[in-house]
Amino acid sequence: MKRLAALALLSLVAFAPAASAQLFGQPKSDPQNTLVLETTKGRVVIKLRNDLAPKHVERLKQLAREGYYNNVPFHRVILGFMAQTGDGERGDGTGKSRYPDLPAEFSTVPFVRGVVGMARGAHSVNSANSQFFIMYDNTPNLNGQYTVVGEVLSGMEAVDDLTKGPSTLNGRVTNPDRIITVRVAADMKQ
Repeated sequence: MKRLAALALLSLVAFAPAASAQLFGQPKSDPQNTLVLETTKGRVVIKLRNDLAPKHVERLKQLAREGYYNNVPFHRVILGFMAQTGDGERGDGTGKSRYPDLPAEFSTVPFVRGVVGMARGAHSVNSANSQFFIMYDNTPNLNGQYTVVGEVLSGMEAVDDLTKGPSTLNGRVTNPDRIITVRVAADMKQ
C-alpha cells in the first residue's frame, strides 16, 4: 500500500507541475502576482514567483500594465522544449522593452514542464528584459542558467497547442500564434 501511495505521489509530481509546486510549500498564487494571458489558442494563467525573482516579476507586471505584450507573437516554439514570447518591439526575438536589462535572479527551482523563465542573450546572464518562455518538458541544463519567474497554473493545453517551429535550436515560427492581451489578475474587473 505504501508503494502504491508513493507511485501515485510521484506521478502527480511528474505530470502536474502546478500541483507539485503546492505540494512542496511554494507560495500560493495571489491576484497581485498572477498574469492572465489571452492567446489565439486560449487562456494561460501564470503564477509569478515574487519570492524568487522580484525584479523580473515587477518588470513583467509593468509591461503587462503598459500593454507591451498585446498582439505579441510566440516567435520561437520548439516541441519538447519551450515556447518563447515577449518581444513587443520587433516580434522576432531580437527586441526588448525600453527599460534596462535586469540582473539575473537565479534560484534552485528546476526548469520542468510549466515553469516560466526569462529569456536572455547568449553572452550575458544579466540581459533578461521583456521576453519569457514556458517549458514543455524538463530541461535540467537550464537550471541555474536562467531566471525562473513563474509557473503555469492553468492553460497548459493552450501552450501545447501553439504552432511549432522547426525542431532546431532556432525554432522560429513563420505564422505564429499570438498573445492577444496580458493582464495582472488584480487589475481585472470581476
